[in-house]
Amino acid sequence: MDAKRPASPAAGPRLHKRLKGLWAYKEFYLMLLPGVVYYLIYKYVPMYGVIIAFKDFDMMEGILRSPWADPWFKYFQQFYESPYFAQLLTNTFLISVYKLLFGMVPPIILAILLNECRVRWFKSLIQTLSYMPHFLSWVIIYGILLMFLSQDSGVVNRWLVDAGFKAVPFLSSTEWFRSVLVGSEIWQNLGWGAIIYLAAIAGIDPTLYEAGRVDGASRLRMVWHITLPGIRHVIVLLLILRLGHMLDAGFEQIYVLYNVHVYPVADILDTWVFRTGLQQWNYSLASAVGLFKSAIGLILVYLSNRFAKRWGESIW
Repeated sequence: MDAKRPASPAAGPRLHKRLKGLWAYKEFYLMLLPGVVYYLIYKYVPMYGVIIAFKDFDMMEGILRSPWADPWFKYFQQFYESPYFAQLLTNTFLISVYKLLFGMVPPIILAILLNECRVRWFKSLIQTLSYMPHFLSWVIIYGILLMFLSQDSGVVNRWLVDAGFKAVPFLSSTEWFRSVLVGSEIWQNLGWGAIIYLAAIAGIDPTLYEAGRVDGASRLRMVWHITLPGIRHVIVLLLILRLGHMLDAGFEQIYVLYNVHVYPVADILDTWVFRTGLQQWNYSLASAVGLFKSAIGLILVYLSNRFAKRWGESIW
């Protein structure tokens, strides 16, 4: 008869020590609880609905009672064989890459300039004016863009016509529309992104700057050798997170701004799914494309994190 293995005498004290450590930080866990509950309810619980991508979904039957698609990859194949697949994927990637390349640097520059500014009232004024657009909806921003860039009555085109040039159809031209998308995205998020980098700069040890001044380093040298290396981990973190959303080129912005004239350069996965998947009640197709986007995003986050480890920066 086998004797029961006795419990490790150190197991009890270790458990007690862990519980005591958790209780010591109970206030922090309590503050964390609303965020955890939010993600559980709105992010993780609805994930069971991903099975719609593998079913011939019927609203009357519901998710669980709807029949399985035959074959199981039916809607993925339908999307892949769509004549718009290559165009949608190209537009989505290009717009995302443009926003990433041209949108990462301006907030860093603004944060550094604000940090180096010694006139406090001017610094506060610029910071307030720069992050105010973040709270404007894209409908309001579209009205502002229409006021400035409209071909018939826009302020910019009036200046061009008065200067002897032709009016430019910024909002309906395939040559200019992506520039308008990227420019308006940078303008909206410039100040908000700078706040994150300002917080990172505030965490840099001030004695490093004092040592730089003693050594005779200029302010530009201190920015290059102290400030930028000090916020490198934040830059890498935000870059990795943005790479995970490479296929989210900005549905709300594009849906509000685009029109039939710019479909060849502006139609992305989300807008196509909204038209063909949701407006036509093809929820299975919409779910399949959403799952495809999530899988690509997961792969990009994993690869970018592995790549970032070479510089000693990573999320995990």
